[in-house]
Amino acid sequence: MRRRGAAVVLGLVLLGPAALAGCSSEPDEQPDRSPSSSAATSAPPASAAPLREPRDRACYRMAYAEAVAPTTAAPTVPCSEPHTSTTYAVGELDTVVGGHLLAVDSERVQQQVAAECPRRLGSFVGGDRTALRLSMLRSVWFTPTVEESDAGADWFRCDVVALAGPERLAPLTGRVAGVLDRPAAAQRWAMCGTAGPDARDFRRVLCSAPHAWRAVSVVDLGTGRYPGAGPARAAGQGPCEDAGRAAAADPLSFEWGYEWPTAEQWDAGMTFGRCWAPD
Repeated sequence: MRRRGAAVVLGLVLLGPAALAGCSSEPDEQPDRSPSSSAATSAPPASAAPLREPRDRACYRMAYAEAVAPTTAAPTVPCSEPHTSTTYAVGELDTVVGGHLLAVDSERVQQQVAAECPRRLGSFVGGDRTALRLSMLRSVWFTPTVEESDAGADWFRCDVVALAGPERLAPLTGRVAGVLDRPAAAQRWAMCGTAGPDARDFRRVLCSAPHAWRAVSVVDLGTGRYPGAGPARAAGQGPCEDAGRAAAADPLSFEWGYEWPTAEQWDAGMTFGRCWAPD
């Protein structure tokens, strides 16, 4: 439902983190990364070169499906050439717990990376938590395959990608490091919609693409247990109406939208809602 002056948008946020990793310290909606905590089964080619740790700030040209896989064999490309991901952090896995060695594809090890990579993204792209939550920049991560781990590999790799739409990555153009500290450049990666978030044809897109609505504000819903759909919905009514009014040319006649997390999204770390306005 959407009406002038006040609109309660019954839009569900696209499920994410469990998916492609969060952004900032809490995950946000991401492409489906269902393999992120499953076994890393892809083995390196028989002719693979000796194992080497990934290089920080390296660039890759990957499709969506490659970016959401738990392991990767994608080669680097010069960052001056078209690419869809950039490595912003490389770290060492902690695979020993209580004196026991854990498998690289164990839930404990995978969750370690699923928390660490999103946590580090904000310091790379800049801006504050709100700016990141209103952008289409996301983190993805990779670990060695089981075979590589058995051979001694103990790294994890964090990459930043930009969503262009459902199951589609955008080319990373310009300097992404610190981009959210530069307002004009940050608009390239801002989150917009093809329609209001309650519309059947709503899709999230970059604001640099054709769009009709824009995500304009974030409503922090706190921490702890999921408050329930009713309280989560109620918490955004006033803030989003105010945000819609502020974004409108006419403060007496305007539209606004609000979306809030489901219980599943909350458990994955998305503890906030978003306010939308026509753009």
